[in-house]
Amino acid sequence: MGTARLVLNPYVDRDHVKAPVFTSASFHKSIPGFVPTPLREAEEAAKILGVRSVWVKDESTRLGMPAFKILGASWATYRALMKHLGLPEHKKPTMAKLKKAVAESGRELALVAATDGNHGRAVARMARDMGLPCTIFVPQGTVKSRIKAIARNGCEVIVADGNYDEAIERAAALADDTTVVIQDTSWEGYTEVPDWIIDGYQTMMKEVIDLIDEELTPEPSVVVAQMGVGAFSAAVAAAFAHRPARLLVGAEPTVADCLTTSIENGGQLTVIDETPYTSMAGLNCGTPSDLAWMTNRSAFNAFATVEDADAEEATRVLHEDWIESGESGAAGLAALLRWGKDLGLRADDDVLVFVTEGVTDPINFARIIGPESAD
Repeated sequence: MGTARLVLNPYVDRDHVKAPVFTSASFHKSIPGFVPTPLREAEEAAKILGVRSVWVKDESTRLGMPAFKILGASWATYRALMKHLGLPEHKKPTMAKLKKAVAESGRELALVAATDGNHGRAVARMARDMGLPCTIFVPQGTVKSRIKAIARNGCEVIVADGNYDEAIERAAALADDTTVVIQDTSWEGYTEVPDWIIDGYQTMMKEVIDLIDEELTPEPSVVVAQMGVGAFSAAVAAAFAHRPARLLVGAEPTVADCLTTSIENGGQLTVIDETPYTSMAGLNCGTPSDLAWMTNRSAFNAFATVEDADAEEATRVLHEDWIESGESGAAGLAALLRWGKDLGLRADDDVLVFVTEGVTDPINFARIIGPESAD
């Protein structure tokens, strides 16, 4: 854990990044209410950064939830439950077919996950929609609004005694013949579900790439991705490592910079034991995903860490562009606002950033934007 810094990655080798898998897209389209999220142009952000354009994939609302996490949680839940039931996957998977398979199995089933907010809420939503019990573990210090949002799905929410990694340990311990763990980070012996979650995130990437290929938005020369355990950034890496982007940049909080620290530690995966509070709660992770690490290491040109104040400034800039973001959602833009000159941003750059969550802590959001911005 260090101060805010920009670390150039000497281990970049995009040829080692696997191409994206877009098999989850048709499944997601079968979920009632599914629509693609918007790609918005952020003119104020572009002006501040001194680039030609900034495009924001706005995941502040995805299937009625304030984050993209339902994409990974839903696809992984489908595949995990079909495997748990010993059933072959459908040639054309749908949510309705999954519900039917679960109901006809007659098996007692439950879902469990650990979360800092959005992933657990998505798993709880899947459990609710299938009529299954669910337990979600959250770290100590999780704000009440996030806990309430998870609990509204009818699941049990348990506050762990420690940080996010402690919550993961509690969730993993419940796995048995009836309880299926749906987790977005991997550990020894647990890699399939996190891999399926990354595949689920590719639906979002496909939505962006389709617009690029249809020439409705520019091919980005700079792509920025938030890094928690590394699952989302691995999805971004797979989608854009083999496209023309000259810079892929990863963003982390200074207090939970496990991927940046891993690059500094000779490119070896490194765990941070203590992760103090950050308002970027969705990125407050000390243990990188084993599964995603090599993809992140091979794809990203630079790793940038930012402080809460940087995320707050990015939240205000996005607000000026009529995009409402939580602090984790603003972290990618925050990295460019703080480190753009050091990264060598150019006047002809077209930038792609992801707002990975909307406002999940309304009290803090109101404080950040202030009364004048709220008018």
